[in-house]
Amino acid sequence: MHLEANFDGLVGPSHNYAGLSVGNLASQNHANAKSNPKAAALQGLDKMLALHDLGMMQGILAPQSRPDLTSLRQMGFHGSNADVLAKAHQQAPQLLAACYSASSMWSANAATVSPSVDSADNKVHFTPANLVNKLHRAIEHEQTGRTLQAVFNDDNHFVHHSALPSHDALGDEGAANHTRLCRDYGERGLQLFVYGKSAYDVSKPQPQRFPARQTLEASQAVARLHQLDGKHTLFLQQNPAIIDQGVFHNDVIAVGNHNMLFCHQQAFLNQSQALDKVKNAFGDSPLYIEQVSTEEVSIEQAVKSYLFNTQIITLSNGEMALIAPTECLEQPQVAAYLADLPNRNQPIRKVHFFDVKQSMQNGGGPACLRLRVALSAQEQSAVNQHCVMNAAKHQQLSQWVNKHYRDQLSFDDLRDEALLTENQTALDELTQLLQLGSIYPFQR
Repeated sequence: MHLEANFDGLVGPSHNYAGLSVGNLASQNHANAKSNPKAAALQGLDKMLALHDLGMMQGILAPQSRPDLTSLRQMGFHGSNADVLAKAHQQAPQLLAACYSASSMWSANAATVSPSVDSADNKVHFTPANLVNKLHRAIEHEQTGRTLQAVFNDDNHFVHHSALPSHDALGDEGAANHTRLCRDYGERGLQLFVYGKSAYDVSKPQPQRFPARQTLEASQAVARLHQLDGKHTLFLQQNPAIIDQGVFHNDVIAVGNHNMLFCHQQAFLNQSQALDKVKNAFGDSPLYIEQVSTEEVSIEQAVKSYLFNTQIITLSNGEMALIAPTECLEQPQVAAYLADLPNRNQPIRKVHFFDVKQSMQNGGGPACLRLRVALSAQEQSAVNQHCVMNAAKHQQLSQWVNKHYRDQLSFDDLRDEALLTENQTALDELTQLLQLGSIYPFQR
């Protein structure tokens, strides 16, 4: 039996608010606020357990080791670890913040994944995102590759590619700009790649205020790597006007699952034509497209609430449910819309609300926290089972968080060598709990 698993990024012990993501309004608005890494990690673990309890296969992706001392030394900070941290804090605080970011928690940006039923070689393909648009994320992809290989570690079923070359022309933000529609997870699906700009086609419009992070050329390259059939692959352009309103990824304005696409009416450039392409490519089977009008929910409220940065999951009874942040209840238009959603002609019958406020304040909702991986029964068995959530694993990891994580972190704490030691001690223990091997540079 095929299913779609969710692999959530475990929030790292250096979770802090540095406001590093230009174009992400929540990230910028909470810059320099004090964070609570312990609460953030526990909120994420509770969400993982809740999805497990709903009958989903729920996985765990380990955080990256921070600070990234290798990058700091490449940027000219020398001496002992304590010297490197002190000099970076004094001379280049933004670089220190970038090298301390816990942004790998948003595993929707970790990679693009294509299931075996869509790939010519009948294997699951992974391509880590190069994330070149933001320094704090551009330093992630090598570790992302090692982590994914430790979780999906059977060459008979899984293929791991290197990230695309690190250049703006191939800017790739992973599954945050990719979704898959299908009749059944075990049947060939329609892969939708959404891009913000073309690097070479100047006739295509581009946003003017905030950067477009995903290029058409990057999406096309990933599709080639994954051996996808062009008849079942579409490339749609995101509406540049809404990128300039804070919709930095497609998953902030649209999300899909099975035979349903949930989006705002301003999500795509030339939306009616774009959706006609989706309908034609999907074929004759029923396809539900739920468009939310601007009159119902403004772009501003959609961004504040992350209405579309929700997860649509298919339950064992065939019905769909929406996993939404509690912020959706705080925006009047969004709360009213979601109260009425189950009454509409679409498959979502239930909305579950979760407190992921620590993530939301840094710019990522429920959909940002997870990487979707469609798997056959054999492929499910080939996954590292120590990275699959259940009640015992939740208890084990919650105890680990309570033991190692601070409940308050500010920018000045980042110069403290003790924080570095704490983080490495915690992650060394985590690799044993998840049986990942020595995936971190400091372990080698």
